[in-house]
Amino acid sequence: MVKKPDFEKAKDYALDKLANEISPDLTYHNLLHTHNEVVPAADRLANLEKVSEKDHLLLLTAAYFHDLGFIRQRKNHESISIQLAEQALPGFGYSDADIAVIRGIIQATRLPQSPKTHLERIMADADMDDLGHENFWKRSQDLRQEEDNYGTKFTDQQWYTNQLHLMESHHYFTDSERLLRDSLKQQHILEVKRLLEQVTPIK
Repeated sequence: MVKKPDFEKAKDYALDKLANEISPDLTYHNLLHTHNEVVPAADRLANLEKVSEKDHLLLLTAAYFHDLGFIRQRKNHESISIQLAEQALPGFGYSDADIAVIRGIIQATRLPQSPKTHLERIMADADMDDLGHENFWKRSQDLRQEEDNYGTKFTDQQWYTNQLHLMESHHYFTDSERLLRDSLKQQHILEVKRLLEQVTPIK
């Protein structure tokens, strides 16, 4: 009988690192983002998309690990997250095949997103769930504050322009997420356009 990975210990390992090693300057990519946003979104989509119990476990493991790289660096953090997963997960009973799947799921969160498998598409959607969520404006402000904390200061015009570009070039990959979030995401796009018009000087 194949031994089941110890998901609870893997989860606790990731949460401990997010709680204790993430810089307070990371006002968006932090414990709240992983634990309160991405993991619940991935869990919900896994149920709606009817993935197997094993795939569900691998998906949620990847969700807990996907931003761990931020404890070391912001740029190319996905690669560090993958390294940390590869180092830690064998100790929790994850096989090489499990870790290969998790590696792909974490990689699928890199922008611009290009997920290849069903689980990768679910994870890509979970990571961008807030674009069509009621907390969009609060989390947008948190992301802007994070950029500011690391020395990238945007004018309102620059910020709304960047947001609009991201949102218009982005699309959800699963039918379930489109049904859940696309409508409000389109509303947010219209609101960002209105705000951009307000702060753009008339030529």
